[in-house]
Amino acid sequence: MDIYQHFRKEEQPFIDHALSWIRDVEMTYQPKLTDFLDPREQQIVDMLAGTSLEDLQVCTYGGSPAAERKRVMIAPMYETITEDSFHLALLQASYHNKFISITHRDVMGAFLSLGVKRKKLGDITVADGQVQMITTDEIAMYIRMNLTAIKKASISLEEKPLSAIIENETTWVPSDYIVSSLRLDTVLKSIYKLSRKHAAEMITKGLVKVNHKVADDKKFTLEEGDILSLRGKGRSKLVRINGHTKKDNISITAAVLK
Repeated sequence: MDIYQHFRKEEQPFIDHALSWIRDVEMTYQPKLTDFLDPREQQIVDMLAGTSLEDLQVCTYGGSPAAERKRVMIAPMYETITEDSFHLALLQASYHNKFISITHRDVMGAFLSLGVKRKKLGDITVADGQVQMITTDEIAMYIRMNLTAIKKASISLEEKPLSAIIENETTWVPSDYIVSSLRLDTVLKSIYKLSRKHAAEMITKGLVKVNHKVADDKKFTLEEGDILSLRGKGRSKLVRINGHTKKDNISITAAVLK
């Protein structure tokens, strides 16, 4: 059976990585701890591990139950996995939010400017004059020593227990739409109430993500479960494809994150 037929072509490089992790665990009986993966990557690892001939367990943790980006542990079924097994660190800093505005994007930019790869960073929270980020404990001290400013705000990061994570309340508001196709530009137009031209421009400018990856092809075909992100407009997800209408359009249910 060709396992790739169940996934999109652009996902094949990651699938190859995930398969190598699984094979290593099968051969060595040693657990494999990944860097931070986005939700789609977590799903792929879980699906691939389910096809393994060995009894494997796949555990995920990102610092809290609501975490989006998580490290994944692939291990023999008999292995005991705890939260400490994921080697996470919570870093926190305060800033004067009356005088400066800091966004998630600002924190990300400051982190990446240190030369550290995105995969070493978990969730970021910016709220009420506080910045929190989850990273791996192996680089936590390096980040604390070198990340001393975000935007124009001087900061001093401190390590906190994971129990101090600020939980973001998320609400997905579903609505039904009728679209002519499942093309990215068509669905984007309906959900965000854009013109077809404007939707296409946003896509070609690299301002649209599908499953946390930039999607610059307006003809990209969406599937159930896909998460969309439009710069400046927030997130949405294609919850369900309900079927065709009498006029051969497609009825979908999509939800917008409030």
